[in-house]
Amino acid sequence: MADDDLKLDEFGPEDGALPEPSPDEDKTAGDLAPVFDVPVSISAVLGRSTLSVAQLLQLAQGSVLELDRKVGEAIDIYVNNRLVARGEVVIVDERLGVTMTEIIKDGDAAA
Repeated sequence: MADDDLKLDEFGPEDGALPEPSPDEDKTAGDLAPVFDVPVSISAVLGRSTLSVAQLLQLAQGSVLELDRKVGEAIDIYVNNRLVARGEVVIVDERLGVTMTEIIKDGDAAA
C-alpha cells in the first residue's frame, strides 16, 4: 500500500462524515428524497437449477426445467442482488406479481 493511501479508520467525524441525527428529530419519507430517482434492480427468484452445457443445449420449446423449490414454497426477492424478502406468486389483472410475506433483516438471510 502506498504512503498516500488512507484506511477508512483514519477518517474521523471532522473529515466530512455526515452529522449524527439528534434523537428528538422525527424521520419522514421526505428525508429520502435525494435517493428517490436512484435505480434499483428487483428480482423474484422462483427457484434454481444446475445444468451442464450439454443439457442446456438440449432444451427446446416445451422442455420442463425442474427447480429446487416445491409448489407453494416462498420465493426469494432480491434488490440489487441482495436478499431482502420472501413472498408468494399472485395474479394481478392477468399478470404475475409477488406479494411480500416476510422481510429479511441483516443476518437472517441464511438461505
